[in-house]
Amino acid sequence: METSTYSYILLFIIFLFLKSYLQKNRKRLPPSPALSLPIIGHLYLFKKPLHRTLAKLSDKYGPIVYIKFGSRPVILVSSPSAAEECFTKHDVAFANRPKLLAGKHLGYNYTTVTWASYGSHWRNLRRIASLELLSSNSLQMFHGNGIRADEIRSLVCQLFRGCNGGEFQGVEMKSKFFQLTLNVIMRMVAGKRYYGEDIADLEEAKMFQQIVTEGFQLTGVTNVGDFIPVLNYVGVSKLEKKLIILHKKRDKFLQDLIDQHRKMQSDSALEKRSKTMVDVMLSLQGTEAEYYTDEIIRGMMHVMLTAGTDTSAGTMEWALSLLLNNPQALAKAQTEIDNQIGEGRLIKESDLAKLPYLSSIIYETLLRLYPAAPLLAPHEASDDCTVAGFHVPRGTMLLVNVWAIQNDPKLWAEPEQFKPERFQNVQGERDGFMWLPFGTGRRGCPGEGLANRIVGLALGSLIQCFEWERPSEEMIDMSIGTGLTMPKAQPLLAKCRPRPTMLALLSQL
Repeated sequence: METSTYSYILLFIIFLFLKSYLQKNRKRLPPSPALSLPIIGHLYLFKKPLHRTLAKLSDKYGPIVYIKFGSRPVILVSSPSAAEECFTKHDVAFANRPKLLAGKHLGYNYTTVTWASYGSHWRNLRRIASLELLSSNSLQMFHGNGIRADEIRSLVCQLFRGCNGGEFQGVEMKSKFFQLTLNVIMRMVAGKRYYGEDIADLEEAKMFQQIVTEGFQLTGVTNVGDFIPVLNYVGVSKLEKKLIILHKKRDKFLQDLIDQHRKMQSDSALEKRSKTMVDVMLSLQGTEAEYYTDEIIRGMMHVMLTAGTDTSAGTMEWALSLLLNNPQALAKAQTEIDNQIGEGRLIKESDLAKLPYLSSIIYETLLRLYPAAPLLAPHEASDDCTVAGFHVPRGTMLLVNVWAIQNDPKLWAEPEQFKPERFQNVQGERDGFMWLPFGTGRRGCPGEGLANRIVGLALGSLIQCFEWERPSEEMIDMSIGTGLTMPKAQPLLAKCRPRPTMLALLSQL
């Protein structure tokens, strides 16, 4: 009798094991490269640039691939239909971010709008960013202060003065675009400019420039410990030490700016100056001080600084490079601006809607050929879900290869060619998830409107005011460098001179 009881128990245990095993195997994972090595997984397959390596994996294994970044499971998506399913049907499930080292030290321990987990805190930050800081009304308020137009006019004047009586001058445009976007963002955020002329505090500007340089150098560095956790137990890495030092330095700088604005709010100075994003956040702090802490404000300032500068500057550099290699497109854009704007004034933001070919150039550059984020910022599944019939376990990181989708010959005719004309029906193609440069769904980038304004106005102004040529007969090198925002391998060197029809206007600026 006792032996029979033990037999039944053993059979029951075997039954439960078999049931669990069969259920697990019925959940079909996406296809995967055959050899996943212990500890490193599929990391041995990766070469730079990563988006091209991942695109080759998708070509071989399909639009949804299961890969191991060390011990971290990842699904790689490179088709519009799969991306649409992730960001519509499973948008909530994929609304989290993975816990990576950058989010710990540069994202205030995963509490900024970029790094926070999906929930009430993130929703509130998103509401602030979307409604209080980056809505159309807010951007119009900051534009009403003349910030974007003023900084672009300053760049135009700088180039004009360097032309020595209308002669072609050589100019390195990467730094010009970068300084332009940094000045625009920091004037919107804190009312200060740190590059060029008319710098109020040179020492403060020097400190800011140093922090920015160090920040972008570290942002593009991969922390292997994010994917091979055992390395985190060896000790604090060199990268983490640098991130900690940068965080302290940056934190103090941003806090000083907050304190300056808080002091100005205590007197009548606020009534006599333009309102900034810091002022908006301090006003919210006045109504709910326990939530809108200085750390929350510093985090939002940091997001604006990092997300809104390098990306827009890189887009302008790629766009001008493409136009120099395709002078017929440059001439067509100039003709459109001449016909719509004329020679008596500079282009305004309100004119951009009347310049569809200029918009098509930006779409073809930023929104297809050279997206600022070739891989969307990583998401993480908070629940098990099924994508295109494949099982995606909870905790899996989602990577969407935007570059692969936007350069897929099955979706785009001659995808390697620069053809702005293909975006004459831009809205229809966007609805089909064929291009996702700003992401989509709950965690889509709220700064799309600002980026389009800065890039459109700056590029339009340079096309309107100057003739542009390559430095030599050779085509501009379009090689891609390393980094998260797909920079050019070689900074753009170009030649420009004032257009004869614009000399009178430029002389009056």
